[in-house]
Amino acid sequence: MPTETQRCAGPVSRRSFLEAGSLLLGGLTLSDVIKSRADASAAGQIPSDTSVILIWLQGGPSHMETYDLKPDAPAEYRGEMRPISSVVPGMDVCELLPMHAKVADKFNIIRSISHGFANHAGGAGRFLSGYNPLRPLDPLAQYPCLGPVVSKMLEGRRDPSMPRYVGSAANVYGGGASHLGAAYLPFVVAADPNTPGFKVNNLSLESKMRDRLDDRRLLLSSFDGIKRDLDQSGMMDTIDKYNQEAVALLTSDRARQAFDISLESPHVRDKYGRHKWGQRALLARRLVEAGSSFVTMQMQNPGITGGIGNWDIHAVNGHLFDDTRARLPVFDRAIAALIDDIYQRGLDRKVMVIVSGEFGRTPRINPQKGTKSGVTQPGRDHYPAAMSVLVSGGGMNTGQVIGSTNSKGERPKDRPLDPNDLLATVYQHLGIDYAQMIVDTSGRPVSLIPHGTPIRELL
Repeated sequence: MPTETQRCAGPVSRRSFLEAGSLLLGGLTLSDVIKSRADASAAGQIPSDTSVILIWLQGGPSHMETYDLKPDAPAEYRGEMRPISSVVPGMDVCELLPMHAKVADKFNIIRSISHGFANHAGGAGRFLSGYNPLRPLDPLAQYPCLGPVVSKMLEGRRDPSMPRYVGSAANVYGGGASHLGAAYLPFVVAADPNTPGFKVNNLSLESKMRDRLDDRRLLLSSFDGIKRDLDQSGMMDTIDKYNQEAVALLTSDRARQAFDISLESPHVRDKYGRHKWGQRALLARRLVEAGSSFVTMQMQNPGITGGIGNWDIHAVNGHLFDDTRARLPVFDRAIAALIDDIYQRGLDRKVMVIVSGEFGRTPRINPQKGTKSGVTQPGRDHYPAAMSVLVSGGGMNTGQVIGSTNSKGERPKDRPLDPNDLLATVYQHLGIDYAQMIVDTSGRPVSLIPHGTPIRELL
């Protein structure tokens, strides 16, 4: 399996993404987006009110330091971390994940997913679309990925007062809407929800829509004032269907309250952790509870001291074990709180939680001289032949370890699975036929995923 041992800059952002509330998506106004979505939608049965939270660990987390430790492997494989028991007999996790261990009966660990793309863009595109990318180094998806597909397939079938698809960035690096178009990109929340006074900025009418309305006082009024004046004037009846839907979203009390994380009690916010990762996880729960269908929250730098970046811990980028000791306690609190909260609030059948990156890390440690430290230090490189994925909620059976890798964590040993099997499981949970046909870039009908079946242990 090819890996990359040279310095990897990682999946860095190529541009500043739009903040939540911006009404521009690829140059389209929100009303244009809604119109193009409606024009492109196909009739279908209304699914049950289900949703998915994808916690995306961009850069590729090490399965050997999180969910698939190998304490009996040679030292150059096992590393410094040790496993601890969880509340589920036989399910061990890293010693730095004690909160995970306490809620292990509420999630599953899949240890046997693998694919063949060892770079960030190609790995993410393969994992999230189900198709082999033709240009693995291209940071933009060549096939529609999970979030945009959900946005399209559920078009017209969910409450329009909440955005169907919300993300902490316009795209996962290597992911995106491809030929589905910008209309299916997420409603973006790029700001840090842990920042004092965090809010969704610019939730107001876009300039092209303002030009269609005569009442300038209305346009300059507050959020509540916009809704009140529109309702009293009867102007909503004169705006075309698509602008009505746009205004319905922008003036939605449900959307405004869902994004207002300050409505949560200090106790709940503390439970998740007062950092970017914890508050993003909490915001994700609020959004799906209010009616969003798919939420992607990327966990890169958690916004704490220590300079933690993404999960791409080659030796040249950082000291694997020092980084792990700084990173995992923050991650542990955020993920365990999200899982526990989903169950405590009775959302465990409605909401499926997935925690994954684009691949795992090389089982064998590769020491190199650190770019910043100037000394030889341990690291692991890209490795798609073995990875671990956490799944929770979704009405599934939990407290399971699904599949295994060999004694050195090099490859699946039992129950080998493909990312497409997970995608099929997600689509089935959302009421989407994963065998449904869509048109590709050449105009040919293709299925949402070329192969894969729902993972039976999760059903």
